[in-house]
Amino acid sequence: MSARFPHSLSRDEVEDFLKREFPQIAIGRRFVLEDVGPMSARMRLLFNEASLRPGGTISGPSMFALADVTLYVAILAQIGPVALAVTTNLNINFLSRPPAGDLICDCKLLKLGKRLAVGEVFLHAPGVEEPVAHATGTYSIPPG
Repeated sequence: MSARFPHSLSRDEVEDFLKREFPQIAIGRRFVLEDVGPMSARMRLLFNEASLRPGGTISGPSMFALADVTLYVAILAQIGPVALAVTTNLNINFLSRPPAGDLICDCKLLKLGKRLAVGEVFLHAPGVEEPVAHATGTYSIPPG
């Protein structure tokens, strides 16, 4: 908890908030919140046949969703339970074909202001440092 954001949340508090307020993302069944820290978050996309595209690789929409939800989680962990923080921009670069399996997403917030948050995410296969995708995104934080 910081003086700037007195309502910051722990990993368990973020997970409880998402299960209650945003069950569509299926925390624990599709996305697993692995960690939150100062200005950061790590999530895992659990492998599921529905995440595949032709050719046997994880689909772009699945990777995009993972990047977006990880950025949202990193922001929530800092600002507290603000359900109406929304994506205003997300740009993703697909760097290589991920194997059919889980994906890890690491997010670092680059800027956290009163109205906007900007973050960077890297997606990679577990145990592999080389990213399969890189994204940057901006979220709008509602006033007060």
